[in-house]
Amino acid sequence: MKFPRTHSLKEIAKIIGSEFVGDETFPVLGMNEIHVVEEGDIVFVDHPKYYDKALQSRATVVLINKEVECPEGKALLVSDDPFRDFNKLTKHFKPFERANSNVSESAEIGEGTVIQPGAFIGNHVKIGKNCVIHPNVTIYDGCVIGDNVTIHANTVMGADAFYYKNRPEGFDKLLSGGTVIIESNVDIGASCTIDRGVTAATTIKEGSKLDNQIQVGHDTVIGKKCLIASHVGIAGCVVIEDEVTLWGQVGIISGVTIGKKAVILAQTGVAKSLEGGKTYFGSPAEEAREKLKQMASVKMIPEILQKLKKN
Repeated sequence: MKFPRTHSLKEIAKIIGSEFVGDETFPVLGMNEIHVVEEGDIVFVDHPKYYDKALQSRATVVLINKEVECPEGKALLVSDDPFRDFNKLTKHFKPFERANSNVSESAEIGEGTVIQPGAFIGNHVKIGKNCVIHPNVTIYDGCVIGDNVTIHANTVMGADAFYYKNRPEGFDKLLSGGTVIIESNVDIGASCTIDRGVTAATTIKEGSKLDNQIQVGHDTVIGKKCLIASHVGIAGCVVIEDEVTLWGQVGIISGVTIGKKAVILAQTGVAKSLEGGKTYFGSPAEEAREKLKQMASVKMIPEILQKLKKN
């Protein structure tokens, strides 16, 4: 998430009420999670296990719960609760805006696009040319849709990320200030849910096709010309490269990469990154041919044991 203008380190520290280490005029351009940070961004870290990763990341401002040695060229925001203060920044720069109509006056809708009755188009949404948005589709604030996109009934785009911190009093939600980007020539089936990024964008690239009842988690990137069948569940921060096929009921854990032109057969559970150009099956996923051989071998065990008893 980039800020509307460059802020100083001192200004940011004042918003969240924290101490800081570094020049008070140090420029701050935005805020992001560690996997998408860029120079000028704030990243937060609240566990010693991840201090080094945050301090050595591309982020130039680290919101941290301990005063540590500040790397050269960076600055620190020292807070007793970085998670809470990251949420404060999201609230400040991306506050909730109440809707006043089914199609917001601030939405930009391209020539030839049809919005069917009952659809909701939120504030600052951008929709390209010649799209069809079917009844009861909900597109939350700030989502961006390209040209020639079809979205079928009851799909929800831009709901919050499923991201919580476990505290003694209960689960504390990390607020979502990111967006969803759907590129041109994408088809999305009925009753799909595509969550917004926490600070960046959940993205579906040009030419991909999604069946009905698919879940796409926050900050996931789906490449070009992918084909995804019904009941697939994709967790957050997944990278699916171009021309991947996911058949029905595939489940993918967070933070993994599926290589270009991989095919994942139905009911497969993906628990680690997979190379492209291969076909996978099973849970955990393995190359399909090897997995089927294993299953055939298992079926032979009773027969083998019977033969051994006779001998």
